This record gives sequence, structure tokens and C-alpha cells, in this order.
Amino acid sequence: MDRLGIIEEIVVNFTKSKITLAVAESCTGGYISNMITNIPGASNVFERGIICYSNLSKITLLNIDPDYLIQYGAVSEIVAKHLANNIRILSNVTIGIGITGIAGPTGGTPEKPVGLVYIGFSTQKETLVKKYQFKANRITFKEKVLEKILTLLQNFA
Repeated sequence: MDRLGIIEEIVVNFTKSKITLAVAESCTGGYISNMITNIPGASNVFERGIICYSNLSKITLLNIDPDYLIQYGAVSEIVAKHLANNIRILSNVTIGIGITGIAGPTGGTPEKPVGLVYIGFSTQKETLVKKYQFKANRITFKEKVLEKILTLLQNFA
């Protein structure tokens, strides 16, 4: 099944189960929200998507503690965790997803190389963070992040 078919299946299943979703996107720049909203009926489950590309937007829109950004950096497990948790709480949804990473081709360091991404997945029960490393151009990087998120959503339904 292609990506849009998988998203459509998720939308149908989430609509039936009354599961709602919000996304806080940094390195994917709205790609995840765009793909979800390409599906008719997405408004039944998709509450909002926020592009929090800058550190200032993470602080002002999603209440990320500035000390986390200073101490751990924007691309970190703790920031992904709080993006996911905070978007879920602020949006009053079942699932919050937070994404932060380095799409490249520049911006990487030995500790945080290009292609590194953290995906936070938050429910009322728990917030988990998955770490991935993709060797890909910017567009393929975003597609690979979407695939990981779709797997998380499919396993939730």
C-alpha cells in the first residue's frame, strides 16, 4: 500500500475510534501535516500541525524550556519528548507527535550528524522517543520520517 493509502486507512480507523492527533514539526517543515491533510476526512482526526522550526517558536508556541535548548540542543531526545507531550496537551488530543532533527546537507556535527532525527510520540499513558539516522537528501529524509510516524500510528490504532 502506498503512503496515501496508509494515511487514509489511519484516518478511517482513527475516526471510528475517535482518536485525535496533533503534530509539532521542526525539521520536516510541515511535510507530515501536509501529507495527513491530503486525505479527505482528515479533519475528523487531525487537530493541528505546528511548524516550530526556530528555537524561539519552540519556546513561544510549545512551551519548550529554553534551558533544554541550551543544555541539550534543539535536536535532542528531551526536546522531542516535550514537543510531543506539549502539543498533545495544548491541542487536547489523543496523540501528540514531536519531530526534531537535521535534514542536511549541512548543520551536522560529529555528535549530531546530518540525518539524525528524534520522533516523540505522546499519549496520556506515556511519551516515548525514537531516534533514527537516515542517509538521504532532504526530501527523502522527510519521507523516511513520515514512514516511521505512519508505523507508530498504525500500531496505535
